[in-house]
Amino acid sequence: MPGGKTIHELKVGDSAQITRTITERDVELFAHAIGDHNPIHTDQAYAEKTLFKGRIAHGALSIGLLSAILGNILPGHGTIYLSHEIRFLAPVRIGDTLTVRVEVMEILPEKNRVRFRTTCINQDGKEVVDGMAWAMPPQKE
Repeated sequence: MPGGKTIHELKVGDSAQITRTITERDVELFAHAIGDHNPIHTDQAYAEKTLFKGRIAHGALSIGLLSAILGNILPGHGTIYLSHEIRFLAPVRIGDTLTVRVEVMEILPEKNRVRFRTTCINQDGKEVVDGMAWAMPPQKE
């Protein structure tokens, strides 16, 4: 498996994105994988009585999609995800199509650290997640 981009191959402004529709199965598998069976995610009747008026996807599912970009695309394989400051701006619902994006904002070569802006935007153009993440790109062996 090829390695991702090293710190010296990145530049401010580099970006990558994926688009993914959140399915019923995604929410079910995610709930099972992490053990979070909060009825806001899993029980339509319950969720209809909340301020969201229906089920929403786990916030961590959106973060997982951002992690997938960092670990697979930019910087890519071998990247170590260090931290993430994130704001959930709107709910993500089953059936929403998210455009998930990371962009290089700052590079610290002496520490092998990169700061990324992270966003998720739904099919209506509404930003639903905004944040800043730090990661360590892979080093050449």
